[in-house]
Amino acid sequence: MAASIELRNITKAYGDVKVIHGIDLSIDPGEFTVFVGPSGCGKSTLLRLIAGLERISGGELLIDGRRINEVPASKRGIAMVFQSYALYPHMSVRRNLSFGLETIGTPKAEIASRVAKAAEILRITPLLDRRPKALSGGQRQRVAIGRAIVREPKIFLFDEPLSNLDAELRVQMRVEIAKLHNDLGNTMIYVTHDQVEAMTMADKIVVLRSGIVEQVGAPLELYNNPRNLFVAGFIGSPKMNLLTTEAKDGGLQVAGNALALPRATAGATTLGVRPEHIGITDRDGIRLAEVKVDLIESLGGQTLVYATTADGQPLTVALNGQRQVDVGSSLPVYIDPARIHLFAADGNALV
Repeated sequence: MAASIELRNITKAYGDVKVIHGIDLSIDPGEFTVFVGPSGCGKSTLLRLIAGLERISGGELLIDGRRINEVPASKRGIAMVFQSYALYPHMSVRRNLSFGLETIGTPKAEIASRVAKAAEILRITPLLDRRPKALSGGQRQRVAIGRAIVREPKIFLFDEPLSNLDAELRVQMRVEIAKLHNDLGNTMIYVTHDQVEAMTMADKIVVLRSGIVEQVGAPLELYNNPRNLFVAGFIGSPKMNLLTTEAKDGGLQVAGNALALPRATAGATTLGVRPEHIGITDRDGIRLAEVKVDLIESLGGQTLVYATTADGQPLTVALNGQRQVDVGSSLPVYIDPARIHLFAADGNALV
């Protein structure tokens, strides 16, 4: 059971302050869509508009083709999982899962069946008689998700549900939510500021900034073809290197070095190259610059080199494996011209 969602020129204002600026977006039935962006970009507000927890100022919101702007939250076929677990501390896990169904008069046999099914999916059956204070953070989040599952909604909304968990649990729960989507097939919208979560979980990513959609697409589409400087710098970890350039003799002057590139560079003011697309031997492409090594991070399977170019621009290089590079040394770096991105003065990508 899944539903389509369509936003048509959706706006939201608090008095004279406009926070959502005419968003158009379509989400297909069963799609896992992630809203991602920095704090204050409007992603949680947009989620709350879809949930019916905030009033839409303008535009139309449609679920399965039906306009629902004025439909109460309880009638939208939506279940929401919040950043805080919001569990009833005096109730057992079983009662936390069943309470919402009891309040709407669901038959007891059906409640028991739904609770048992949700507990099995989330592997919390042994915890049903415990109270929330006896659970770990990850277990509490599973219960919060279970409370949404028992409602059998057409749409799940997740508002930064993993923010309160430690790093190891975040990874574990990220996998659990992705598996849940595969098992249930419901339409899901997930809000996060963590682009790694977005890249690993989403069918579709919506990148937001200041209440505006900057780009929509599949994770690798955004990674390989960012529309502008904001998306280029936001998607990817470590983030893309963005170097100031200027035209010179039909090529580009970058970091004090003239590059002859096999593509049109007219109008380019910024060259982007991802850290993993930079090498330190001439087999890796054409010479980009000589850099001074400032810091090394040895991660075992990868070595991150943080450096500075001769004209003072920061550059990050991601090398496979364990490399011996000395802090303070000079290092030539090379790029494959086919892996670069060029941006104009207005910040938009040059094709």
